[in-house]
Amino acid sequence: MRAEISALVDDIKQAIALLRRHLDWDAASKRLDYLNSRAEDPDLWNDPDEAQKLMQERQRLEEMTGAIKAFDQNLADSVELIAMGEEEGDQDTVTDAEEIIKAMQGDIEKMSIEALLSGELDSSDTFVEVHSGAGGTESQDWASMLFRMYSRWAERRGFKVELQEYSAGDEAGIKSATILVKGHNAYGWLKTETGVHRLVRISPFDSNDRRHTSFSSVGVYPVIDDNIEVEVLDKDIRIDTFRSSGAGGQHVNTTDSAVRITHFPTGIVVTSSEKSQHQNRANCMKALRARLYDMEMKKREDAAAASHDGKTDIGWGHQIRSYVMQPYQLVKDLRTGVESTSPQDVLDGALDPFMEAALAAKVDGAKGDVDDLN
Repeated sequence: MRAEISALVDDIKQAIALLRRHLDWDAASKRLDYLNSRAEDPDLWNDPDEAQKLMQERQRLEEMTGAIKAFDQNLADSVELIAMGEEEGDQDTVTDAEEIIKAMQGDIEKMSIEALLSGELDSSDTFVEVHSGAGGTESQDWASMLFRMYSRWAERRGFKVELQEYSAGDEAGIKSATILVKGHNAYGWLKTETGVHRLVRISPFDSNDRRHTSFSSVGVYPVIDDNIEVEVLDKDIRIDTFRSSGAGGQHVNTTDSAVRITHFPTGIVVTSSEKSQHQNRANCMKALRARLYDMEMKKREDAAAASHDGKTDIGWGHQIRSYVMQPYQLVKDLRTGVESTSPQDVLDGALDPFMEAALAAKVDGAKGDVDDLN
């Protein structure tokens, strides 16, 4: 076997081992056996919501375990074919088997990324908040561009987007806006976008055509399942109602139904501007619980990172990506080095390469941990 293919086989074997480790193979197999037995229980559908969750979990485990078994078998078959072809001098068989192995590498890399979206809340719907930074109209216009970018990304994936809050800018753009993105793994993908985003361009608001740099921040928070307890005490919050300005057009909400909830211990403020005050209160509480849960998770992550042999990572809220429109066309992720020379495509929602790279960095980290153990 050629050295190049032998090294590729070793890489694929390591990737399969990581997938098994990440899935916790023995526990997943037992869980799948349990879910299969529950699926045969006629009483399961007495609770449709619970039944649907179990069936979704069953499908995910079946897909994951089935794919890993297929990778194992295909790799073993291909290695055997190469050995047979080399022994019989059949180069066509060797070449065909090598091509199968090369194709497997791309497939298993994609699956490794998808496997990372199996955290407790990765499959959840998510809130995406965009806030303009200092800089007035420039920053507010940039915030509106980011707001559109995430809406377009979600639409491309077939996710549902619901506007939760919208605060128009003084002259253009937005001061802040929040959308609820509904779809499988919405949080798992979008959590990679949390941080500060930087834009460099010739300002359309500058009569002297000068180049400006603008900053806006993005926050991503999972929708918390009712089964996860996040305590919010009545004494810790203030609920205000106010007249919302809306997002413009005929659907502007002009009643005093918008709701703002302030959480005193953390200073978190959430708002919702739907037509129903009752719905707005529910939306705000859901958003507040999501923010509090996310804050607690970040504390745990920071504590774990601080104790991990001095290793550092990009902190939440720091600059993660630059979008340069002039003097050249470039979008660069400062965490992974991934670049695009088509900023307009990125702003139209072509974010998958950046998200995949951010998740893949965790795969590389896991490989490093495995190497450390060897």
